[in-house]
Formats: sequence, structure tokens, C-alpha cells
Amino acid sequence: MTSGRFDRMASYLVLGTFALIAIYPIVSILFLALHRKSDLVTGFAVPTHVDLSSFKAAWTDGRFSTGYKASFIVAVSVTVVSAILSIGTGYAFGTMRFFGDRIVFPIMLLGIIFPYEATVIPLYYDFQNVPLLHWNLLNTYWALILPQIGQSVAFGTFWMRAFFRSVPRSLIEAARIDGATSFGVLWRVLLPQAMPAVLTLCVLVFTYTWNEFLLALVLVSGSESHQTAPLGLSFFAGAARAGDPTKVAAAAVLVALPIVVVYLFLQRHFVRGMFGGAIKE
Repeated sequence: MTSGRFDRMASYLVLGTFALIAIYPIVSILFLALHRKSDLVTGFAVPTHVDLSSFKAAWTDGRFSTGYKASFIVAVSVTVVSAILSIGTGYAFGTMRFFGDRIVFPIMLLGIIFPYEATVIPLYYDFQNVPLLHWNLLNTYWALILPQIGQSVAFGTFWMRAFFRSVPRSLIEAARIDGATSFGVLWRVLLPQAMPAVLTLCVLVFTYTWNEFLLALVLVSGSESHQTAPLGLSFFAGAARAGDPTKVAAAAVLVALPIVVVYLFLQRHFVRGMFGGAIKE
């Protein structure tokens, strides 16, 4: 056996081991959800008879139609606005030089470095009585959308800046010579090439926003119509865990399903986007 083949086999073995470790709890929860309530399930158990009644019961009893609606409104709003703003700021920091850029960019990175858990309580009091406007944004979609846009734009700016810095300067200069404006360079030349990076950013922001729990728990727990799916899952699991674990497992699968679907549809662009700004020319 050659050294190269041995290295490949060792790599596949290590990757396969870690893949099994990551997949095991997911498959275990899925199999538990497919069991019947009367089944005695201990540990990892493959169902002998597939039963989907737990999914229907969890969807109805947990009112996940409301949670899905709230989560989609928040996640889509945050993803779209964050992507648009991040493209613009990333383009500016990645391709332009202007007064104060070396100071403003590190300040924006504070949105990534600073733990957002430390901002939840101040946000609660700020949204209870918005300064100057005297609005109460608690128990509204705005209480979830606005903070997450601010946090996502910080990450998105860093992400898109890395991509735009990897674009050859000669490409931008050629567009300038042809008479393209700054917006024309972005819209016609760079943005088509940046689509994998943009889609990857959208997947990451959507996933993070969909899974957000602490903000929803503090800022919208008083309104059932604005509770997101993860928050609804927490309340539902606390009430039904002892009585029917298969129903709780089904609810967990329902909450995670949109993330899986989004990733499966965009996985090719996701992988391309992950490496889009890895090498700077």
C-alpha cells in the first residue's frame, strides 16, 4: 500500500468517524419521533413500524403554525436586509479607500466580538420605551428583527469584505476604464461573481436567526402570536416531555426541518461560498 493511499484511507476514516458522531443524535431523535407513544424506547432504537401521528399531534398541540409564521417573518426579513446592507458595506471596505476606513471597520467588528447576551437586558428596557420616539416594541416582530439585523450586518460586512478583497484589482480597473460607476462595478461586474458568497451568507444568517432563542424568550414571550418556533418548542417540551417523548422529538424535527431544507437546496453554493474569499489574489 502506497503512502498516498494510506493517507487517503486515514483521512476518510477520521472524517467518517466525526460524521457518525455528528449524525448520531440527529438520527436518534428522528427515529424516536417515528415510534409510537406506547413503544418502550431506550437509547438508539430503529422503529419497526413507522408512525407519523406524533408529527401531526406535535404540530397541532404545539401551535407550530404560528411559530413557523413568526420565525419565517423574522428570519426572511433579517436575511434579506442584512444581505443587502452587507453587500454595500463589504464592497466599500473591500475595494475602496476612504478617510477613517481603518477605524470604522474595527468598530463594526465589535458586533461580532461583543457577546450579544450582554445586550439583551438593555434591549428590553430600550424597546419598552424607545428613546425619543416613546414606542413600545416589546412583543412585536421589530424587537427580534432590528437587533439581529445589526448583529448580522457586522458579520456580513466581514464576510463580503473578504470576498471583494479577493477579486483582482485589474477587473475593477478595467470596468472603470469602460466608464462604469462604483454602483455599476458592483452590480454588473462583482455581484454576479459574488453570488456563492452571498448565498452562503444568507444561509448562515437564516440559520442563526431561525435558531435564535434568548432574544425571543426575553422580548416576545408575552405575545403568543409573535413567539418563534424555537421558543414554542421550549414551552411545548416543558409541558409534554414527561407524558410523550415521541411527540417532543417530532416537534424538534419540525423546528429543524426548514434549516435542513435550505441547506440541501443551497449546499453546492454554500461550499463554493465558504472558499470564495479564502485566497486573496
